[in-house]
Amino acid sequence: MTSDTRFLPVETPEPADRERFTNPEEAVERLTQLYRRSADFLLERFVATLSGEEPKARYRAFYPEVQLTTASHIKIDSRLSFGHVALPGVYTATVTRPDLFRDYLTEQIGLLLKNHGVPVTIADSDTPMPVHFAVASQSDLQVPQEGVLNYSLRDVFDVPDLNSMNDDIVNGTAGPNPDGSGHLAPFTAQRVDYSLARLAHYTATLPEHFQNFVLFTNYQFYVDEFEAFARRALADPSQGYTSFVAPGNHEITGPDEALPVGAKMPQMPAYHLKRADGDGITLVNIGVGPSNAKTATDHIAVLRPHAWLMVGHCAGLRNSQSLGDFVLAHAYLREDHVLDDDLPIWVPIPALAEVQVALQEAVAEVTQLEGYELKRIMRTGTVATIDNRNWELRDQSGPVQRLSQSRAIALDMESATIAANGFRFRVPYGTLLCVSDKPLHGELKLPGMATDFYRTQVASHLQIGIRAMEKLRETPIERIHSRKLRSFSETAFL
Repeated sequence: MTSDTRFLPVETPEPADRERFTNPEEAVERLTQLYRRSADFLLERFVATLSGEEPKARYRAFYPEVQLTTASHIKIDSRLSFGHVALPGVYTATVTRPDLFRDYLTEQIGLLLKNHGVPVTIADSDTPMPVHFAVASQSDLQVPQEGVLNYSLRDVFDVPDLNSMNDDIVNGTAGPNPDGSGHLAPFTAQRVDYSLARLAHYTATLPEHFQNFVLFTNYQFYVDEFEAFARRALADPSQGYTSFVAPGNHEITGPDEALPVGAKMPQMPAYHLKRADGDGITLVNIGVGPSNAKTATDHIAVLRPHAWLMVGHCAGLRNSQSLGDFVLAHAYLREDHVLDDDLPIWVPIPALAEVQVALQEAVAEVTQLEGYELKRIMRTGTVATIDNRNWELRDQSGPVQRLSQSRAIALDMESATIAANGFRFRVPYGTLLCVSDKPLHGELKLPGMATDFYRTQVASHLQIGIRAMEKLRETPIERIHSRKLRSFSETAFL
């Protein structure tokens, strides 16, 4: 190509009229139409340029947006933590993948219509759709790196823009939109698209498979037990589970179907025990460390799950604890540092009553212990999360004193990160750990001991996590999403 693409005229889809809707299903259908039109426009032009066709224009298409305008100070039910705006004004949200978020969008728009009694409007936004995200659904099509094509990609198509692909809204640092409107949703369309792409990369499963209840673990043993549980669940249709998905998007619907063994596992493999309504359970093996914990939750948050829980192993810090005891976190000592810039260390991370009760009841059911007897195998207290796996090798005078002053009863490398990001992203969170060693008391993990211990303890621990999720699934959504997670000025969308 010899022409200078920097001076090409701009070609866009034909502008769409702004339309008003009082029916949420119809509003979401219109969002779907507008999104599909923009994505198809970019895909068609991009495929043409890949085949050698010289670009004749700069190709640009836009995300659709939903807008709410209200002039009323109407008092909303004070028990509600979402589904309404606090002040009169204009509020907007760009939208991506309305096919994936159909149920979520229908619910959120329906609440706006119900609580404010005014229509929403649907139209094209002024936020360009990057070509990378427009073609993301085409698994056989990759966007080449800059320099591979015979033209500059950014001269012909829009590329991801960090100015609209950040966490300013959920971090509470975003000002109004350039047109003066407020924010209707916690994430922009570009931010969501970025995470959808990252999820597929890190977990080797498509975002479509993720369920509304997410378990995180830090050991492969839990994955093996989760698959065994899933196969038992698929053998019993009364449980409501329809399929099980493993990395590589391999899906089975029967208990005896084979799953291929992946030659190369992703960084954080995800497994999904699905239900038709999306209220199944996803398990993600995030491995060890707060960096992975932050990465996973940063991206899963855009799917707006109803709860996520950490079920993994920890170091017991009290001499009265035994290997295999459970720890129910009701506070966190944050020394993981990965969230310090997004959520200052002075921000408290409160325990959420509904999650705490579900976990404690699940422990009682699985262990067949209750009341005072339950204290024999479970302690409730502060969990410390650090960023140094070999903390035991350092001078212990400082760390041990801090741990003692904090009243910590357990230590790990992920739980506070997951809880803090749940708080930041308004996703209900909780932690139930299992004591696997007691380094302060000379009980360290040794290979033979660890294997026997894991095999005897993992099954009941995972069963408790699953049972807790099933209890939360039975809880009304407006009760799960606690007002504790909402700030002074919140987006209407959950």
